[in-house]
Amino acid sequence: MKKKSRSKTYKEHLPLYLMMLPGLLYLLINNYIPMAGIIIAFKKLNFAKGIFKSPWAGLKNFEFLFKSPDAWIITRNTLLYNVAFIIVNMVVGIAIAILICEVRSKKLKKMYQSAILLPFLMSMVILSYIVYALLSSENGLINNSILAAMGIDAVQWYQEPKYWPVILVIANCWKGVGYGCLIYIASLIGIDPSFYEAARLDGASKWQEITKITLPSLVPTIITLLLLSIGRIFYSDFGLFYQVPMNSGVLFPTTNVIDTYVYRALVEQGNISMSSAAGVYQSLVGFVIVMVSNWVVRRVDKDQALF
Repeated sequence: MKKKSRSKTYKEHLPLYLMMLPGLLYLLINNYIPMAGIIIAFKKLNFAKGIFKSPWAGLKNFEFLFKSPDAWIITRNTLLYNVAFIIVNMVVGIAIAILICEVRSKKLKKMYQSAILLPFLMSMVILSYIVYALLSSENGLINNSILAAMGIDAVQWYQEPKYWPVILVIANCWKGVGYGCLIYIASLIGIDPSFYEAARLDGASKWQEITKITLPSLVPTIITLLLLSIGRIFYSDFGLFYQVPMNSGVLFPTTNVIDTYVYRALVEQGNISMSSAAGVYQSLVGFVIVMVSNWVVRRVDKDQALF
């Protein structure tokens, strides 16, 4: 059998290449061309001279992040919150997806799917108002209705840093669990029903079906979402950490992360080069973490790796 010429192969796949073109153009314009601006992180930006003619600053723009007295706090908060977000959203998303797929009634299933989409579709601004409506010291639902009914004194939520790790994890879960849940549901739908039928014939319980069939079948999806999440482990949801705590200075020890710290430094000092340096630092660390994580996955199971 003769091998096809390269030009013939290109002609055969031309419709596919044309379909790829809009996406490739979008990536080029939106993701790759702006990468030239990375030079700002190593310059002392002067708008009058422009980016390329501004004086060279080397690594001085990175010093404000590492030599800051808050460097340890913002790095710790960013990492620990993201680890908590990944674990909680993954566990809750899988649990809800399994529950929805186990519901026999189509009407109930649609209702539950709409319920998980609701927080996913709502904006962060609305979420901040919802949290404030619950936690407001004077008019909040928790203080006025729940704690008052139990005879407990009102809590000054926006003055007590110790409560906010739990509040932020719950708020992030409520906002973001719908996205992962829908992906898990799509994966669950793709599982061959004959596996479950065979398990029932062998006398397997519902829990055994979940642990022996459902969860192992979700492993590729879990690993993919996990690797994608790990890539942004040094980034934070700015709206969650800035708007939801209402930018309260008292809460900074538990709500200040790299993104909010850089934003406040940018507002106070107006130094775009320093904020760009922080972005470069976050991207590089995220890239390294993804590469290492993917390497570990390849060592365990080559078929489950991203690349």
